[in-house]
Amino acid sequence: MTLSVPPARRILAVAALTVLLAACAHSGPRNPLATWVPSKNFDERRPVVIVLHYTEQDSVEQSLDTLRSRNSGGRVSSHYLLGKDGKIYQLVSDAKRAWHAGAGRWGAITDVNNASIGIEIDNDGKSPFPDAQIDSLIVLLRDLTTRLRIPPTQIIGHSDLAPTRKIDPGPLFPWKRLHDAGFGLWPADATQDPPAGFDPWLALQAIGYSIDNRADTVRAFHHRFRGMEGTELDAQDLRILHALTRTADTTPSAPASP
Repeated sequence: MTLSVPPARRILAVAALTVLLAACAHSGPRNPLATWVPSKNFDERRPVVIVLHYTEQDSVEQSLDTLRSRNSGGRVSSHYLLGKDGKIYQLVSDAKRAWHAGAGRWGAITDVNNASIGIEIDNDGKSPFPDAQIDSLIVLLRDLTTRLRIPPTQIIGHSDLAPTRKIDPGPLFPWKRLHDAGFGLWPADATQDPPAGFDPWLALQAIGYSIDNRADTVRAFHHRFRGMEGTELDAQDLRILHALTRTADTTPSAPASP
């Protein structure tokens, strides 16, 4: 026997179900072991650092596919992708955790994916970065640091947090231009010799680098601050490190609890 439900009642039932589903989506997964007693006192995750990558692929279309599918090396994603023409694509909400950083650390941050925004830049790793692309990156960084309250100095490269595994965004990336626009670290005056007893390894750690593998860390440092290769510190490196660390403390902290 088929039961007939009046149209008005069907409409009310659908409306009630819609409200219920919306409430569940807003509150997120609930533990079935506990009684749900909702509080308004909560916040979304709060990123404190922005990580820059290059895609090392042939086109933005290929990178969009990689970042949205099960690629052969395992699933990866990022919050944003920048095309060579400056077009900005968003793949993951700022409030969600994207899979872009992998194993590594920056200062006290050991779960970098959870504490960061990831930006992939369409670049094959061997070519200069077009002006339009960097212009768009600066616009995006200005938006993210303002809206999410991320310190403008906390813009790093993938190689900074994972020097033993990664080299992107590489020695061709224009960190000085980014700094001139107000983002990232750069030495104000790298002409002064450091004082006697200056420890460059402590300085690297103060900036945020891990020194578990010193040669790889120096390579990452050279890529970022000198645009060159090399795994040994020289006198100019010490001047740069002294200039970077003689100002206020720059060591990044893990996200703070409210």
